Order: sequence, then structure tokens, then C-alpha cells
Amino acid sequence: MGGKAFLLWMIGSFLLVAADASAASPLGDSSQPIEITADSLEVLQERQAAVFSGKVEAIQGNVTLRSDRMTVFYNQKDKSASQNQISRIKVEGHVQLSTPEETVRGSSGVYDVDKELIQMSGGVELSRGGNIVQGSALEYDVKSGQSRVISAAATAPDGSAVKPGRVKALFVPEQKK
Repeated sequence: MGGKAFLLWMIGSFLLVAADASAASPLGDSSQPIEITADSLEVLQERQAAVFSGKVEAIQGNVTLRSDRMTVFYNQKDKSASQNQISRIKVEGHVQLSTPEETVRGSSGVYDVDKELIQMSGGVELSRGGNIVQGSALEYDVKSGQSRVISAAATAPDGSAVKPGRVKALFVPEQKK
């Protein structure tokens, strides 16, 4: 398998969920094939990175990740082998992760594969049905399923600090029939 083909196969294996395909994950089934489309792909061997740019869309089963740019960092699993392992995925610009039930939006995000931690920032908004949670940043532990939304202090256009930011949530009760 050629270097680029192998790298794409590795990205597909690790992109949206932790490496344990047998575990049930709210992000979907990691054993599904993944399709990534972008305007360009640049492989930076010396930095052990692959950069997808321009209207990036990664689809795995019923999970879709969109962004302006996606950088996949990898390291060599075994010095004697040619196999690489994804260590971190960084997405930037108009980030949207969606499943049939939920959507998360932000301006940037990082998935640390080794720590099994997803972090999003920049006006994060989670929505499920009519329910919405907004904050400055989101941390999601893939292994435990625990998430945390935080909000940072806001700044005025002149750079001075204003009121501390707040997390905002809107929960809509189900309508009984």
C-alpha cells in the first residue's frame, strides 16, 4: 500500500472515535468506512502530519464532521514497522460535528486520540431537538462519556475585560400527546 493510501486508511481508522471499535460510542461506529472530501490534501512527512483544506467533510456511518481545515498528526507505532498511528486531529474554521440526534458547532477543535479527549472552542453550541447549550468551550471524554461546557470572560472591543462569560442552556420539555 502506498504512503498516501496507507495514511488515508489510518485516518479513516481513527478519525471520529477512539481506537476501540468494540465499545459503543455516542460518536458512532468506528468500524464503518470513512469518506473524506476536501479541496486539497498536503502530506507533511517531516512533521508527521496530513492537512486537508477547503470545505473538509468527513463522513463515517451517520456521523459527519465539517470544517475549513483538518490536520491529522501521526507518529510511528513501531520504529521497525512502517505502520503509523494517529495521535491528534485538529479542526479549524466553521467546525460542525453532527449525528442524527445532535449537532455541535464551534470555531476550532482538537481530538487527542491518546487521551481520548475532544476539546472544542470558539462559541460552542450543542443542540439536540429543541434543547441548546452554549458556552466558550467544550471538553468531552470519549471513554467515560462525560462532558463539560465552560464559558470564559468576555472582552470589550477595546480589549478591556467585561462581565465574566456564562454558560447558557435552553431545555424544551417534551409535549405530551
